[in-house]
Amino acid sequence: MTRPAEHALPADLAGWLDAHAESLDTDATHAADVVPRLGRSGLFRVGVPEAHGGAGGTTGDAIEAIAAVARRSLASAFVFWGQRTFIEYLLQSSNADLRARWLPALLAGDHAGATGLSNAMKYLSAIEPLQMHARPLDTAGTRFALDGALPWITNLRREGFVVAAAFDRHDGAPPAIFAVPHDAPGMTRSDDLDLIALRGSNTAALTLEGAELDAGWLIDADARAFLGRARPAFLGLQCGMSIGLARRALDAVDASSPAVRAALIDDAHALRHELDTLAVRLHEGVASGAFVAAPAAQFELRIALAAVVDAATRLDVQAAGGRGYLRAHASHPGPNDTARRSREAAFVPIVTPSLVQLKSQLAQQRRSEAA
Repeated sequence: MTRPAEHALPADLAGWLDAHAESLDTDATHAADVVPRLGRSGLFRVGVPEAHGGAGGTTGDAIEAIAAVARRSLASAFVFWGQRTFIEYLLQSSNADLRARWLPALLAGDHAGATGLSNAMKYLSAIEPLQMHARPLDTAGTRFALDGALPWITNLRREGFVVAAAFDRHDGAPPAIFAVPHDAPGMTRSDDLDLIALRGSNTAALTLEGAELDAGWLIDADARAFLGRARPAFLGLQCGMSIGLARRALDAVDASSPAVRAALIDDAHALRHELDTLAVRLHEGVASGAFVAAPAAQFELRIALAAVVDAATRLDVQAAGGRGYLRAHASHPGPNDTARRSREAAFVPIVTPSLVQLKSQLAQQRRSEAA
């Protein structure tokens, strides 16, 4: 087994993330800074073909870049995932004009991209119906009125964003995926959601009431086919958050006192080995395209990675001991990173698709196979 090469962050970005990780988790003071800083560091270009303005490499490289950010701030990694996933949609879209219009600003971090396709991914797995609807405004199908609501989307920067969402069509055509800009008439962004953590992630709800767009904003006219192709990257990039958080929690165990390390070393080594094994399987499945035809295998990986995150952060708490239960302690004045990592880990099971949804989908598949 060859462990995936970890991505090295620029020193200035790593320092900024470490300095502001607590604030990014607990308030929105630095929410506007995340996308520009990640953009200036070139992270959005990782895994993007050079022909499109990227740095080259693979989706696996982008997964590792997200993991590197998640080591220091899951809120920032969550934003990174949203931005990079929207970029991936443009790369996979046949709408070359839309890609040319938006990709440069997204890669540079001058504009935010958000993935509102969590509902659509659940629709693809028959978990819930689409919540957004498109009404044609002409017989040629060149203009549409968009309606509906999405209750939870990340990276909706108040300074400007574009969001991908899937819409049922009222004209009998397959559901379609549109890119919707923040200033589309009829678009309303809520206040930031009152989250218990990751509060610097610009997470809010969107409502569309008769928002009018033309066909130039179509990412793809066939949502089901597009989502099937895009889902491995959607979930793979999302798994980067779990990989990075688990690595950092285990690093904290390794950095504890000799006596504590000796007591926990067997558990830590076992988790590290499991984490490396899962990361290799994730990289191989994304690179080979195997997850397109076998999504259940990737669902199982995401579930397993969440279990590793949970176990690693609990080991982190054990290593910290009583001092980890203090907001700050004398040997390490300032925010308690162990407590923050525990809050971050609590988010991993519920990010869409949640573990409950994935387990339900797997159980349904097993019942179908048995029948």
